[in-house]
Amino acid sequence: MNCLSTERRAAVIGALVEGASINSTVRMTGVSKPTILKLLRDLGSACLDYHDKHVRGLKPARVQTDEIWSFNYCKAKNVPTAKNAPPGAGDCWTWTALDADSKLIVSYRVGLRTQQDANEFMLDLAGRIVSRVQLTTDGQMTYPDAIQNAFGFDVDFAQLVKLYGPDKSTTGPERKYGPGKCNGTRKVPQIGLPDREHVSTSYVERHNLTIRMGMRRYTRLTNAHSKRIENHAHAVAVFFMFYNYCRVHSTVKTSPAVASGLVDHVWTLEELIELLD
Repeated sequence: MNCLSTERRAAVIGALVEGASINSTVRMTGVSKPTILKLLRDLGSACLDYHDKHVRGLKPARVQTDEIWSFNYCKAKNVPTAKNAPPGAGDCWTWTALDADSKLIVSYRVGLRTQQDANEFMLDLAGRIVSRVQLTTDGQMTYPDAIQNAFGFDVDFAQLVKLYGPDKSTTGPERKYGPGKCNGTRKVPQIGLPDREHVSTSYVERHNLTIRMGMRRYTRLTNAHSKRIENHAHAVAVFFMFYNYCRVHSTVKTSPAVASGLVDHVWTLEELIELLD
C-alpha cells in the first residue's frame, strides 16, 4: 500500500464506511478495485487485532446482543447449483454485543447461527467484561446455554421474546419482503435477577440499521453483497472500528470509545489508517 498516501487511503475508507460500494468507491476516488480490496484486507486485519487487544477490562451495566443476516456470493438455497461458489458461500450472520449506555460495540462475530457460534461469541464477550452485567438477548434458543457456559451464574440474563403473527394489512409483492407482525413481547428471566425495566434489545436492533446503512454489502436487493467471506469479515472489522472510535454518536455526543473510557478523543480517519503502520 506504499503507493497510496494516507489522505487517499482515508478517502477510500471514508467512502466504504459511509455506505458506498466497492465499485462506486473506485469511481469516486480513482483507486483501482484490487488496491481497494487489499487496503480493506490489510486494515481489516489491523482492526481485528486492535479490537481484540484493547477493547477489554470493561464495566458496562447493561449489554444487548443481536444477530443480523447477510449472505456471501449467493443465498444458501442457491449454493448447491452455484458455479464456482467459494468456501463460506451462503448465509452469514453477524453477532453484535452493544453497551446500552456508551453505545460501544463490545464484541462481534461473523459466522453462522449455530450453537458453536453462540458459544464462541459469548466466551469472547465474557472475556472483555470485568464486572457483573445485565445481559439481554432475543429469543434465539442458542443463547441460554452459551451464556451459562461463558458467564456461569455471575450475570443477570433475560431474553426478550417477540411474538409474531401474519401481517394481514400487507398484500401483494410487498408481503414477500415484509416481516411478520409483532403482536407483543415476553420478558423471560434466565439467570440472576435482571431488572425487568431494562430487559430490552432496542438499542442493538437500532444499530442493525446503522450496519445496513454504513456497509453497502448489507443492503438488501442489490448486487453489492460480499462475494467472499474473508472480505466480508474485514469490512465488518473496519466498520466497527470506525463506529467505535471515529464516529460521533448522536446520543452520547462523542464516540462510543470515548464514552466508555477507552480513549480520550474522537479519532480521525487518518488515525484509523495509522493502524496499518
